[in-house]
Amino acid sequence: MTARADRTALRWGGATHVGRVRTLNEDHFVARPDENLWVVADGMGGHNGGEIASEIASETVGRAFVHRSIDGLIEAVETANAAVYDAGVEDPELTGMGTTVVALAVVDHEAAEVLAIANVGDSRCYRYADGELDQVTTDHSLVAEMVREGSLSPEEAAVHPQRNIVTRVLGVHDDVPVDVFAVDPYPGDRYLLCSDGLFNEVPERGIASVLRTIADPNEAAEELVHRAIDGGGRDNITVVVVDVVEDGGRAADASGALAGDALGAAPRTGPEPSPAYARDEPSWGRLRRPSDTAELDRVELADDELVDEGRRGRRARHRAERPRARRVTWRVLLFVLLVVALVGGVVATIQWYGTSTYFVGFDGDQVAIFKGRPNGVLWIDPELVDVTGLARDEVPDARVADIEGGVEQGSLADARRYVANVTEQAEELAPPATTTTAPTTTLPTTTVPPATVAPA
Repeated sequence: MTARADRTALRWGGATHVGRVRTLNEDHFVARPDENLWVVADGMGGHNGGEIASEIASETVGRAFVHRSIDGLIEAVETANAAVYDAGVEDPELTGMGTTVVALAVVDHEAAEVLAIANVGDSRCYRYADGELDQVTTDHSLVAEMVREGSLSPEEAAVHPQRNIVTRVLGVHDDVPVDVFAVDPYPGDRYLLCSDGLFNEVPERGIASVLRTIADPNEAAEELVHRAIDGGGRDNITVVVVDVVEDGGRAADASGALAGDALGAAPRTGPEPSPAYARDEPSWGRLRRPSDTAELDRVELADDELVDEGRRGRRARHRAERPRARRVTWRVLLFVLLVVALVGGVVATIQWYGTSTYFVGFDGDQVAIFKGRPNGVLWIDPELVDVTGLARDEVPDARVADIEGGVEQGSLADARRYVANVTEQAEELAPPATTTTAPTTTLPTTTVPPATVAPA
């Protein structure tokens, strides 16, 4: 399918799917190729509120985009916000419903056509050009804000349990700030509008692979949806692919400008690509921004300040703005803690094994009781507990070798019983003592006659 403006020709394809888990598709997309406008919305809310919010928003943007300008696209998105908000106020069952939105349109700006991309929420627009995939829009989500602040890496954000929490949507408040990005169209560039059901299931290298290898935009959109389903399909998936077919002679003008520059003429510069263009935001809707002023994708500029940065300059800037992954992340810390716990467990196990038993052995020439393992375990040497008083040469021959190697016992009491048993056996095997009887001498008996006592 091809859409053509006065100077810019585009070709597009789209696909949407409920996914593997959800029973209701709360995504909605609108294609108005005659007006060169494409919109993707991802709704949220109780009952069927999400489905209604996304349909109201995308259809309203399609109808309200009547002025082919950056302001016209912003006004169309603001009109959609009011429509969703009013629907929620009128129907109590729909109160609080909301939706993300991302829209791409060809607009007139300073006597040239540019591509204007507006977004609220975390539905994204990517540009695939010169073999590189760049995210054009800025996510309005909790994890994206944490990434911009440097407290979370992009890899951590991709798997964070709160990655679905958005910080800005259409329909929740009666006013909403809208981000708009202006980009020069170049033949061969591809633009991808999608809900989070795609990039939460398919990594960016997989998205780039499809955009690189499948030329037909409709087939590319369908393949991306299939890959998201194969990746888990845990959410609704909506994809719109828009190709720049002709740029109204912009590339030829650029070539002529380069030739003129070689002859001393000044080269022509156009408005592509620009930093973010945003209306004044109400205080409730302003996101915290990193202190690093180099974050140019969110700089608010007046309409007449949109300037050309050059394709190479933009990509270099875009790469420089991506927050570096922190050297110490919660995963690294968790890994270190697990290693420490594992090492501590191993040390505790060895300590327990090395000291949890007793054995009977020799301490010099004496039978003794030790705590620990015979010969020790690594750094744990046996501890002398008791010297029994049983000498080596008193031990029965059959027990000597065992005691030299260390006879393990489960407790100190068991060790003492073993020693008592050896002592008893040693006593039984001891030779009997020899008794010597001294000779006796019999002396002759002398009879003493009774004394005669004379009468007085």
